[in-house]
Amino acid sequence: MREVRWFQKIALALPALLVYVSALAAPPPTRAPPRFPPSAIWNQDITADSADANSATMIASSVGWGTGATAFQIDFSFHTIYTSWAGFTQPAFVKEPGYYSDCDTGYAVPLPLVGAIEGSSNYSCNLNNDCHLTIVHGSTLYESYQTFVDANGVNALCVVKWHLNLVYPPNGRGDRCTSADAAGFPITPLLATPNDVWNAIPANGGNGVLGHALRFTLPNSRIRPGVYVHPATHDGVRSGSGPSNGIPYGARLRLRPSFNVGAYNAAAQVILNTLKTYGMFLSDGGNVPLTLDDGMFTSHSWFDADINLDTHTLFGVALGDFEVMPIGTVYAYDAVTHNCVPNPDDVIFADGLEW
Repeated sequence: MREVRWFQKIALALPALLVYVSALAAPPPTRAPPRFPPSAIWNQDITADSADANSATMIASSVGWGTGATAFQIDFSFHTIYTSWAGFTQPAFVKEPGYYSDCDTGYAVPLPLVGAIEGSSNYSCNLNNDCHLTIVHGSTLYESYQTFVDANGVNALCVVKWHLNLVYPPNGRGDRCTSADAAGFPITPLLATPNDVWNAIPANGGNGVLGHALRFTLPNSRIRPGVYVHPATHDGVRSGSGPSNGIPYGARLRLRPSFNVGAYNAAAQVILNTLKTYGMFLSDGGNVPLTLDDGMFTSHSWFDADINLDTHTLFGVALGDFEVMPIGTVYAYDAVTHNCVPNPDDVIFADGLEW
């Protein structure tokens, strides 16, 4: 492990302050959402694109959402945390065995005093080890999986550092490389906060869409096993009972233009019109299809009268209301050694710490 600075050692002596800090403390100021440059694949308008020739077959084979045929449920468990040079500690990153060739290591993770892990109001892991942690530090995004914080710092099974000022190639960090998400994607730029949705509502001066694709999941039993398509770089199923002609990891789905959004409120229409314009990427296995940020660190709330989104707001949207966009080359996941590409603009300081 790399040398730890003197102020890190002080921070590590105060683990209780990190783990038990109250969620009622004043949140950090709201910042612009973490997004990649406009030309990144996540931000491409696909309104005029044709669907894959086998779209109907893939949709029918994957059956429907894990929560029911038309239960397009929303998961609000993720938190997006922002930090700066002031007001955070820098615990040394401690990685558990496993995923060594896929994940970044040796970093000092910028951990704010006030923050939370997925599904929790603090830095304790309460989600059966899922427990994603996402931190935005300037133009750098840190995302980790199976995370908890203790006296040793940030512990996780996998951590990946993304540079938000880069347009990554079609194979992201490298083929067969996972990330904090099974498909090898970044997570946070495919989420949306209450502020993002509020700003996009036309009555508030927005243009009715979020400007980027969203993240979704399907049960592993409904995902085509052993393969992935770009921009995914990893298959989270590898083997299993999934349909051989189902939707693969990395597929991009678009809500059909004919889907009537008129029965939904203004905030829900922003989500649905975004799905018509930018689509959503199959990023992981799970029973709750759509993922949004919970808004813990934003000025608006999902419960605001002019937003009013909850887990059931989008019920009525079926998998059959979507079409699969051209999937391109299908890559088989195999046991070949992974060669994940280091981020090209990492800065390494004299003491060996990396940002």
